[in-house]
Amino acid sequence: MVHCIPEAPDFPEKLAAERVVWEKLRESLPDDVVLLHSVSVRHGKSEHEIDLLVLWPNVGLAAIEVKGGLVSCDQAQWYQSDRQGPHRIQNPMAQVQGAAHAFQDWISERMGTRISSRFAHIVCFPYTSVNQNWEMAGIPRELVIDQKDLSTIEHRLRSAIELQGGGFSGLAPTFVQRMLPHLSGDLEAIHVTEAEARGNEDVQNSLTQRQATLLSATRSLDRVMFVGGAGSGKTWLAVEKAKGLCAQNKRVGLFCYNKGLGQFLKSEVARWRQNKPVHTGEFHEYVRSLGIPDGKGQTYFDVEMPHLLREHADKMAEHEKFDAIIVDEAQDFAPDWWASLLACTKDPLNGQVFAFMDNRQDVYRRWDGEPLGGSYGQESPMIPIHVDENLRNTRRIADTFKSLNGEHFKSRGGTGMPVRFVQCATEDAIDTASDCVDALVDEGWANNQIALLTTHRRHPIHQDAYDSGTIDTEYWQEFHADSSEFYGHVLGFKGLERSVIILCVNGFKDLDRAVELLYVGFSRARSLLVVVGDESLIAKACGDELKSALDGAESWRPVIALNTTVDPR
Repeated sequence: MVHCIPEAPDFPEKLAAERVVWEKLRESLPDDVVLLHSVSVRHGKSEHEIDLLVLWPNVGLAAIEVKGGLVSCDQAQWYQSDRQGPHRIQNPMAQVQGAAHAFQDWISERMGTRISSRFAHIVCFPYTSVNQNWEMAGIPRELVIDQKDLSTIEHRLRSAIELQGGGFSGLAPTFVQRMLPHLSGDLEAIHVTEAEARGNEDVQNSLTQRQATLLSATRSLDRVMFVGGAGSGKTWLAVEKAKGLCAQNKRVGLFCYNKGLGQFLKSEVARWRQNKPVHTGEFHEYVRSLGIPDGKGQTYFDVEMPHLLREHADKMAEHEKFDAIIVDEAQDFAPDWWASLLACTKDPLNGQVFAFMDNRQDVYRRWDGEPLGGSYGQESPMIPIHVDENLRNTRRIADTFKSLNGEHFKSRGGTGMPVRFVQCATEDAIDTASDCVDALVDEGWANNQIALLTTHRRHPIHQDAYDSGTIDTEYWQEFHADSSEFYGHVLGFKGLERSVIILCVNGFKDLDRAVELLYVGFSRARSLLVVVGDESLIAKACGDELKSALDGAESWRPVIALNTTVDPR
C-alpha cells in the first residue's frame, strides 16, 4: 500500500480535481512510494504549496500542480474555466517549479544535504484533453498529464521523472526515510542522528561512484597519475582500478604506506568474488612477505630495505612479477620505494602504473616529483589526470581547506552543519577533546561515527594500544569494524574518514608541516568537524593559506554528563 501523508486527506468540493489524481496515484503506484498532499513550504518570506508530491524510491521525486475544469492557453496566457466561465491563472508550470525549488531549498537546509536525485515538475489537467503533439517553451508534453493520461499515470509519471527530471540519480530509499520526519508535521529542523548522517553519506557515496567515468575515459592509458584534493574519491578510484585490472586476469599490486589505509584496502578487496590482487596493503608489508628482514631506523626503511627489494627483484621469476601496480596516497612514497617497486614489475619502463595522490597531503615530505622510473632509463611518462571535485565533505567542512585545493576545486556535498570550534589551552586539548566525545554521544551521535585525531602526542587510549603491541592488530580491526569511537593521529588517518572528526590540535612536532597536518585533519570529516585547541597556535600554524579557515566556525562549549559544561579556559 502506498504510504500516504496525510493518510486520508480532506478534499473539499473545490479540490475535487486533486482528489481524482490522488486516488489514481494511490491505486497505481508501487507500495514503497510516498504520496503527499498539499505540502506547504515557507522559505524566507515566500509561501508555496505543492498540490501533490511523490517520493519514489530508486526513481526520483515529482511535484504535481493540479488544475481542474477546462484549462487552455492563448498567446502564453493561461485560463481555467469553472461555473462562472474562464478566468486567467498563473502559468501552472511556473507555479509548480517555484514551489518545487522552494521545497528543495527548504528540505536541503534541514537535512544538511542537497537533493541530487531526479526531480520532475509536472502539471496535471484531469478534465482537459491535450494534443499529444502540443508543447510550449518550458513545458514539454512529457510533463503534462491530461484526462486520457490518467489511465496510465504510473507509467507517465515514471517516464517524466526519468527522462525530464533534473538530477543525477534515483532517490535512495534511505533518503526517503530521512525526509519523512520533516514532512509529517514537525517543521522544525531536527538534530542529525546516526541514521540521518549515514543517509547524507549514502548520497555522497553515490556521487563518488560518478568518478568511474574517469577510469573509463583513461582505460587506454598505461601510466596515469590521478591528482586530486582531499575528499575527491581517489581511494575509491584506486580500488575500482584494481578490480578492473584483476578482472582481466592481470597480476596486480595495490599499495599504500599507512597501516590504517592498508587494512581498509584489504577489507574492500575481501568483498570481491572475482580475482584479487597479488598483494593488497602496505609497501613494507609486501617487502617482508618476500622474506626480506626487518631493520631499525628510518634510513633502513627509506633506503636500505628498498635496495634489498630491488636486489631480490632481479632474481624473481617472470611469472612472480606484477603486470600492474596501483599506489594510493602516492605522495607518501619515497623515490627509492618507487624504484624497487617498479623492479618487481614485468616492464619497469612501460608497464601499467597508476598513482593516486594529493601533493598538499605530503606530510612525510618524501615525494620529490622526479620521474618514477628514471633510474631504469627513458621511461614512459605518467599522464596527469586532475580530480577536482570534493565528494566526501559537506560544503561547510570543505570551505575550511578550499584555499589549498586551487581555483578548480569544486565542492559537491550538501551545505551541512556548521564546523564547531572549542577554544582551550594547548596543554588542555586532549582532555577537552575527550569531553567532546561524551557530549556528542549525548547529542545523539553513535560512538562508531566519531574519531578523535591528535596533531602531536597520541591520545592516552591510542598510546595504550601502541604500548601493548595491539596497534597492528586489534586496534585497527576495531576501527574497520565500526565498533566504537576511534582515537588516532592525523598522520595515521590519511585516506580514511568518519562521520564526525574531533581534531585535537595539541601542538606540532614540526611547525613547518602544520598546514599539511591541519589540511588532512579538516578533510577527514564527512558530516561534522569539531576543532579543539588554541586559536593563536592554529593561526600561527596556518599562515596566510589557512588564516581564515575557521572564521565561519561556531564557537562551542560541549555539554557533558550531569549537564556540566567544559571550561575551555
